[in-house]
Amino acid sequence: MAGTYTQLHIQVVFAVAGRTNAIPAKHQEQLNQYITGIIANKDQKVLAVNGMPDHLHLLIGLRPESALADVVRDIKANSSRFINEQRWVPGKFSWQRGYGAFSYSASHLDQVIRYIQNQQLHHATRSFREEYQALLDRFGISYDPRYLVDDNQ
Repeated sequence: MAGTYTQLHIQVVFAVAGRTNAIPAKHQEQLNQYITGIIANKDQKVLAVNGMPDHLHLLIGLRPESALADVVRDIKANSSRFINEQRWVPGKFSWQRGYGAFSYSASHLDQVIRYIQNQQLHHATRSFREEYQALLDRFGISYDPRYLVDDNQ
């Protein structure tokens, strides 16, 4: 085969451990930029990064030789270390175990990017739990509501 050609666009969503509002709004842009760097250093394409004090959304173009789980693990580990080094939160910051990942066709990318960029508007009327459950439902992903988000981690 002469080459590998793919178009893999994945939205990744994950929450702060304990579902706390641990990411200070004044640092959100700096965190977004840092995470953009992590993704780029993993040789992935960054399409959108944005979040709220209690969770984060990413839209990436995933290269076929990369495992999504490895990319997400590295994003979470490196960004946690960065937040802790910056001492933005009292105690130790960490992301919740697990994540949601949703694939999109190229024709939906503009809509998903706008959605991620406008997180603050969406969450004026909708909680993260409601948003996350709606994503899982829309994509037909089975889940146990008791374990939708780990409030005790």
